[in-house]
Amino acid sequence: MNLYQIDKLRKAYGDKVIFDDVSLSIEHDDKIGIIGVNGAGKTTLLNVITGKDSPDNIEVIKSGKIRMEYLPQNPDISEELTVIEQIFRSESPVVKLVGEYEEILSRLEQNPDDASLQNEMSDITQKMDIQDAWGLESEAKKILTKLKITDFDKKMKELSGGQRKRVAMAGALIRPSDILILDEPTNHIDNDTIDFLEDHLKSMKTAILMVTHDRYFLDRVTNTIVELEGGKLYKHRGNYSKYLEIKQQRTSDLARIEEKKHRLYKKELEWIRKGVEARRTKQKARKDRFEELENNLDNSVREELDIDVASTRLGSKIIEAYDLCMSYPGKELFRDFTYTVNRSDRIGITGRNGMGKTTLLNILAGRQNPASGNVEFGDTVKIGYYTQESLDMDTELRAIEYIRETAEYITKKDGSKISASQMMENFLFDSTSQHTFIRNLSGGERRRLYLLKILMDSPNVLFLDEPTNDLDIETLSVLEEYLSYFDGPVITVSHDRYFLDKVCNRIFSFEDDGQILYTIGNYQDYQQRKKELQSQGAFSQQAKNPDDNSSGSADEEKNPKARKVRLSYNEQREYDALPGEIELLDKKLEGMHDQISKGGSDFAKLQSLMNEQETLEMKQNKKMERLEHLEKIFETSQNGYK
Repeated sequence: MNLYQIDKLRKAYGDKVIFDDVSLSIEHDDKIGIIGVNGAGKTTLLNVITGKDSPDNIEVIKSGKIRMEYLPQNPDISEELTVIEQIFRSESPVVKLVGEYEEILSRLEQNPDDASLQNEMSDITQKMDIQDAWGLESEAKKILTKLKITDFDKKMKELSGGQRKRVAMAGALIRPSDILILDEPTNHIDNDTIDFLEDHLKSMKTAILMVTHDRYFLDRVTNTIVELEGGKLYKHRGNYSKYLEIKQQRTSDLARIEEKKHRLYKKELEWIRKGVEARRTKQKARKDRFEELENNLDNSVREELDIDVASTRLGSKIIEAYDLCMSYPGKELFRDFTYTVNRSDRIGITGRNGMGKTTLLNILAGRQNPASGNVEFGDTVKIGYYTQESLDMDTELRAIEYIRETAEYITKKDGSKISASQMMENFLFDSTSQHTFIRNLSGGERRRLYLLKILMDSPNVLFLDEPTNDLDIETLSVLEEYLSYFDGPVITVSHDRYFLDKVCNRIFSFEDDGQILYTIGNYQDYQQRKKELQSQGAFSQQAKNPDDNSSGSADEEKNPKARKVRLSYNEQREYDALPGEIELLDKKLEGMHDQISKGGSDFAKLQSLMNEQETLEMKQNKKMERLEHLEKIFETSQNGYK
């Protein structure tokens, strides 16, 4: 059944056209995910559908009176209301009825002998019976409890930002609706909450329309992907994985077509550039076809990103943390944390909100002192720190002026230069947006600009605090590709499971009682290990020192049969590949020795070669250490299975 339909939507702000001739239908069983780069109009589309913004030209078809429930990125919170009052703040008659019941109940608990209140309670109880509203009240409290909100009488002003978001979410989930609309619902909430939200949305019988950058969330909840690009809307049936398959095929087909066009263009260009006398003898129709071909060439297809930029030289000592402890009155965040950061580290820090993830990140970055313990930094360390705090930007600057404050050019690994403008293009700022005033950029575009500014400063160590919040999927793909080139350690706090899987090779997970569980591998490896530990009843003993470079408890190391330690799938692949990689580095080092011996008196060249030799040796040593570690796990697993 068609619940809602828009046809020929047009929306512009001044000269900037957001939509042009856009159509969208929503069926009763649709679970639609809207994607697109920041500034493409995702939130604007939601605002038009919900009536918060008016279109320039639109035809709307609705199926009768449909009920919409909207959870924006920044929900409207009344600070003086209690949690339960905020939940039942709605125009829905049944929801308002439950709200009135909760209000009378609260007053009656304070004045149990008040006869008028007793009469009001009797009346409202009858209405609740007639409306069969008891289930709604029960469902609301059940959802709040699952979202770890248990004090229903607490004032909203007393809650943290994350708690407020969860209360607003609970309200949106329990209010009756035909279409539930969500704008970035996973931003600023932890993975436990995301897991609950996924399961709940999948079980709901209502249609769902949401904007989110969380790719796992899209994969697990949606059955339709809507892509906004260039003012147009493209609808794909299936989840995010299916969308990627379709888009890859479409991109490949377009690339092949454009390649043929470019080959034909080059051929015709050679012809058209021949002398005037030669051209006079040629057909006019052919010249007309050339002009048409030239006008229709698509030069927007991006080649592989040119982001292989050099970072500041990094020495052997990077960051060493010893016996870090941190607590607040009544709450221990972590204790006895020791770790030595290595060049190849891609560390993801995860866990529920309020457990100390950002605190640990700040301490490791030297921005905050621990209660005890110390952190030492190498002399060559240059940290780039991406924070989730509010951005301090001069909004009267144009975007490119903001970037040029850091650098006009940066050096690539091969010694060549790349301009600020080129880097901005790589980070999805075209020539028009580069010269746009920051005040006119969307919130997501400002985050992307801020991220680029940090990277332009050529750091050799990156700290990222929730980098995926407010960034669109395409920007995330660019960031992930940049990190694959980055020649230094990356330490990130994130709840984005897809990002942690794609980027990380170490996971530090904040568990209960100040424990930090250390896992070699990505987020999926961590999830698997946590399940294994929980099934063995051994999880409570897993407060581990990451610098032990072990995957089990001390008891398990002494007795391998206590747990069947084995290589994960990714570790097995790594174990199999390492000998060949070490051998290849051996050959490269042999060639480097030959070049150095033939270097003669060219000191600059010799210095460059010796620096490169040092880098290769460090890389080889690291891989040999890693191979030795994996061999120990492999041998332990073999012994344990005998």
